[in-house]
Amino acid sequence: MSEHFDALETREPALREAALMAALPQQVRCAQESEAFGELLAGVEAAGIDSRRALARLPVLRKHELLERQQQRRAQDPFGGFSRIGWRGLRRPSGARRVFQSPGPIYEPEGTAGDYWRIARAMFAAGFRAGDLIHNSFSYHLTPAGSMMETGAHQLGCTVFAGGVGNTELQLQAMQDLRPHAYCGTPSFLRIVFEKAAELGLALPSLNKALVSGEAFPPSLRDWLAERGVQGYQCYATADAGLIAYETAAREGLVLDESVILEIVRPGTGDPVPDGDVGEVVVTVLNPDYPLIRFGTGDLSAVLPGRCPSGRSNTRIKGWMGRADQTAKVRGMFVHPTQVAEVARRHPEVQRARLVVAGEMANDTMTLHVEVPGTPEGLAARVADSVRDVTKLRADIVLCAPGSLPNDGKVIEDARSYK
Repeated sequence: MSEHFDALETREPALREAALMAALPQQVRCAQESEAFGELLAGVEAAGIDSRRALARLPVLRKHELLERQQQRRAQDPFGGFSRIGWRGLRRPSGARRVFQSPGPIYEPEGTAGDYWRIARAMFAAGFRAGDLIHNSFSYHLTPAGSMMETGAHQLGCTVFAGGVGNTELQLQAMQDLRPHAYCGTPSFLRIVFEKAAELGLALPSLNKALVSGEAFPPSLRDWLAERGVQGYQCYATADAGLIAYETAAREGLVLDESVILEIVRPGTGDPVPDGDVGEVVVTVLNPDYPLIRFGTGDLSAVLPGRCPSGRSNTRIKGWMGRADQTAKVRGMFVHPTQVAEVARRHPEVQRARLVVAGEMANDTMTLHVEVPGTPEGLAARVADSVRDVTKLRADIVLCAPGSLPNDGKVIEDARSYK
């Protein structure tokens, strides 16, 4: 039995990088054919976007911006001009097999390609194989999670029971009757199923593997499931980008999908951070139907050094480490990570910045900690002036040695008491 989904997973990293960069200009051209990216990337010569440095010069599209464009253009195009596929009546009259709605609401298309969301690779790494029966407890209603898992399972040659969400006792009955080999869904619901089974004195001996997503999967829950005979693995996917990364038997971080160009950027900016630093996950996925270029997921993570012991050679990330949107309301004014980044940008001496909001609500204090080499004379006063100019608020400035601020991706730390 093969240990890998395909030969792409074990390519030499240099070959993978060359292939991704060779495909990038065409992906940019596809994006520019959409109305939205035609505007966002106006004047960009697609042929010149053939390196990570060139890619980093393009703007980051964040989820709130995608939502805003969809809302503005909903009467003409529910996708806000980002999709190259659709149905009769839209600018793109065909090509969409399904359409989904995520909270916002944000609408996402599903194209006709097999395993459109590329989940089969994560399933294979979790031990799913042709002929398995998979109990899929992700939602089939509005959101794409159920379809994401089902299409991946079909790509592998698996059979799917469409359990959907809720109805714990009915789903448990189906597991008793059908004896599935594998489970897809949230880890918390799988735990609920096992707890209900124990309450009713039932066993689930056929179920021995799971691919979970949609929420945190702590080691404690992973071990709890293992004690009950289920080896659970997690994958990181979004309704916008599909599969981004997946866990392997090595249990050392998540390996990137082969169709993803990953950047980790400083929250509030589009600036890539050094490997190992925590920042926002930004992805460009090689999907011509819905070509999102530099899509900011809003999630925090970091690149792990070295190769995966499973033999997969792609980049690994630590997994989900929190949210990058750290906006805080201070004395009636919103302060955004982009504003902190703007303050730092005005002073070349500043290497990193972290704004700490403390005190109590309605009696807030702001302290901006900045990493700078040495103690440049007058810098603190100049930075304080910039903070006041950018945010219209006052802040104390603390100069710190390079490398002294926490590596947790936070640009704004809300340390106030909410008692």
